[in-house]
Amino acid sequence: MTPPPGWYRDPSYPLVERWWDGTAWTDHRRGPEAPQVPSAAPEPVAGGSGRAKAVALVTAGVVLVTSIVTGAFVLGREGGAGGAGGAAAARTSLPAAPGQTTGSGPSSADPSVVVDELNGIALPLFHGWVRAQDVAEDDVMMTTPGTYDCPGDPGVCRRGRVISRTVTTNDERSPKALAEHDIADAANTAYDRDLLDNRPFGGVTSHRQLRASPVAVAGSVGYLVRWQVKTGAGPGGYVESLAFPSSVGSRALVIVRFAFDAGTDGPPLTDMDRITEGIRPVGTR
Repeated sequence: MTPPPGWYRDPSYPLVERWWDGTAWTDHRRGPEAPQVPSAAPEPVAGGSGRAKAVALVTAGVVLVTSIVTGAFVLGREGGAGGAGGAAAARTSLPAAPGQTTGSGPSSADPSVVVDELNGIALPLFHGWVRAQDVAEDDVMMTTPGTYDCPGDPGVCRRGRVISRTVTTNDERSPKALAEHDIADAANTAYDRDLLDNRPFGGVTSHRQLRASPVAVAGSVGYLVRWQVKTGAGPGGYVESLAFPSSVGSRALVIVRFAFDAGTDGPPLTDMDRITEGIRPVGTR
């Protein structure tokens, strides 16, 4: 049993928080959130690690939560005696899930936004869009409601998707270079071959670049590249790769991909711009 994904004290450097993806530590770090005063002091968990006790001396305001969480990771990853039981006990005292923020900024409980906790951004959820559910592709934040039979290989398709993911596989630091590099893969993923190597739209036959320009997004300067793609079956579609620095941690680059079906049944192309303009760092309006 391991703690769920979230921001926790970095066991290698306890003055910052680090993102735990549910199975391993990632490279994302940020300054610690201001601790909330509990209504009643919880009972300490016995058997905390030496590292957790060191953290307690450094971070007096959050000593109990920090030591419990760090102890859970040490027990879970080293597999010591009684590790499973210790991890289970620690999970009962984990901090509030990310997104349960205080103040006036957007949170995961706000029905008008979709929150990407890892990258610290909130995307506006406009009319005609819903939170992603039962979607096979990773990192899908929102979709158009409902599905339809794909025009190519058998399968179920959606008219529109918006995907948000962190770029950790390369050292690229330029939003322009990243967006230009990502757009071809975005087009192929959306309209060429799916995860099962089928061609739900008969494959991409051609593309035309519609836009490539800097753009202000989430308080930073990003860059977007937008293509119109033609497909072997169906009306084709529009894809966009939007790259910008994350608002948290090491400010690694974030890619937001848009995939909209063309034709009268697809979402309006202006929604790409509206969603981009509405992206905000978590904790701000």
